[in-house]
Amino acid sequence: MKFQRRLKEELSINLTPLIDVVFLLLIFFMVTTTFTRETRLSVSLPEADGAPAEENPDQVEILVSQGGGYSINGRALVNSRLDTLMAGLEQVTEGDRNVSLILIADAEATHQAVVTAMDAIGRSGFFRLSIATRKPGEDEDTIVTQ
Repeated sequence: MKFQRRLKEELSINLTPLIDVVFLLLIFFMVTTTFTRETRLSVSLPEADGAPAEENPDQVEILVSQGGGYSINGRALVNSRLDTLMAGLEQVTEGDRNVSLILIADAEATHQAVVTAMDAIGRSGFFRLSIATRKPGEDEDTIVTQ
């Protein structure tokens, strides 16, 4: 009998030290962890440096306005849909895929509007695309193509 009672006492596990260790680890990680939230991303943007482009009478200008509207060679399109822009490019270029295209986007235009214009150009099969920029401090009439 004495042996059985002694065996029962040895089999019991005291969880108090284990809970203390886990609690201390929890406190340690809570104190050493920082919970700061980064609200801004640091992005290094490329700079545009180039010479003004030569005037080419065969080039087609695609303008993306601040509101996301499109115009081709100064003529506004009826809506901002992808298929309308593709049809307008087809009509102006008369199917010639070797025509140079210049994409001119307003600084306040949404990124989606510019990407939609580039998607329409790519889907239509054009491969000669320049993106117009201007150097800081220059007037709005000076356009640099990249």
